[in-house]
Amino acid sequence: MAGTFITLEGIDGCGKTTQAKLLTEAFRRTGAEVVALREPGGTQISEKIRALLLDRANAEMCSECELLLYEASRAQLVREVIEPALARGAMVVCDRFYDSTYAYQHGGRGLDEALVNTCNQLGSCGLAPTCTVVFDLDPTTALLRATKGGADRLEAEGIAFQQRIRDAYLRLAAKEPARVEVVDGTGTPEEVYERLVAALADLIPAPLRSEA
Repeated sequence: MAGTFITLEGIDGCGKTTQAKLLTEAFRRTGAEVVALREPGGTQISEKIRALLLDRANAEMCSECELLLYEASRAQLVREVIEPALARGAMVVCDRFYDSTYAYQHGGRGLDEALVNTCNQLGSCGLAPTCTVVFDLDPTTALLRATKGGADRLEAEGIAFQQRIRDAYLRLAAKEPARVEVVDGTGTPEEVYERLVAALADLIPAPLRSEA
């Protein structure tokens, strides 16, 4: 693939969505084509799956069903949007990708690690991010942010669930230091963005680094 694929990760309320927007806007100022996406979602089919996954009315959803729905949404996004964008040389910035499934369905739900990794391989159609940034933040602080306007089905699982997810992200970063960078999510959005730019120094043009 000719393009660059950056994914932003972290527990609910860590600030990654804000940072994805800032990063996308900065890249676009350089004249580059940037495709900004979120997971689950990003296609008509994937957005319908997202609605199922986050709806609190679906409280009876079992962990295996949840896992497979995430993978189905992801496969559609990869084939329909991400692969074509990378093939034409675009920058793809995605708010969550398969590392979320590792953290939430393995770390949070307790599904077998090998099973989740196998499902991630299928759902991603074998595509891996060029670089992944995990925004690390205390779960209590993050969940307060995330649930100001109400909680979705996953946010409603509470602090202990978010702590297990955070722990899984940190284990992942320790396992894959060449791909996964951990960025401190505390402070103002501008302060966090400075850290993000530093973490992506090898991928970000010099003018953008001077902006941060």
